[in-house]
Amino acid sequence: MFSIGDFARHGRVSVRMLRHYDAIGLLRPDRVDATSGYRYYEAGQLARLNRIVALKDLGFTLEQVRRILDERLGGAELRGMLMLRRAELEQRITGDRARLVQVETRLRIIEKEGAMPAHDVVIKSVPAVRVAELTGIADDFEPESIGPVIGPLFDDLCERLERAEVTPAGAGIAYYEERGDGTVLVHAAMQVDLDPAGEHDFAVVDLPAIGRVATVVHRGSMDLVLEPWQALARWIDENGYRIVGPSREVTLVYTEDTAGWVTELQEPIQPK
Repeated sequence: MFSIGDFARHGRVSVRMLRHYDAIGLLRPDRVDATSGYRYYEAGQLARLNRIVALKDLGFTLEQVRRILDERLGGAELRGMLMLRRAELEQRITGDRARLVQVETRLRIIEKEGAMPAHDVVIKSVPAVRVAELTGIADDFEPESIGPVIGPLFDDLCERLERAEVTPAGAGIAYYEERGDGTVLVHAAMQVDLDPAGEHDFAVVDLPAIGRVATVVHRGSMDLVLEPWQALARWIDENGYRIVGPSREVTLVYTEDTAGWVTELQEPIQPK
């Protein structure tokens, strides 16, 4: 028989937590002294305590833990709960990794403030181009909002083009339009040679020619595109131009490894 302090020490939990578990009926002491009110636990109760701590660390609520332990859920139901929790944790880890990338990117930008730009800006014109496209809505322009929308859109578009036996005629193009409510209309487009009047499960549109665009080439994952976009925006402002239309991201090289991607960033401009 253990005092509550000894049981807490052996179970590597706090006395306060054991009292809470007692209060909610999750782990009651084996005996409570009627005179002193001291709680005493049996060694065999460590097994239940270990299960409580393990399930709690997996993210289950204490009510879910109580149900798992008291109702002795079947293997299939418990496995389903654990798989769902695993998916939630994996999604959180993915989100945290993406946020870490953006934090590191902004730190690099801050560290380089005032330094000579490392990106070569080129002004040129771009011709009109016909594209097949799908669109989606992102909450805002933050990378963690755009990324989960644009990637699946391109995957879906490529599958639809393949089913339609349509071979892309040129580079992939992503472009973005801010909506009145602050959300962003995301376009995933592939250059094609198709009749716009045909029946397709994607839109066929003509992107207009642009007489003057400021461009910069970005090499690597689009998770790291914030720095060159900001460098391009600063160059435009410092050289007496203003932006006059939706920006475009044109894929020049696509590889399985995102480190090998080459993307041209385009901003339509006019003199101020």
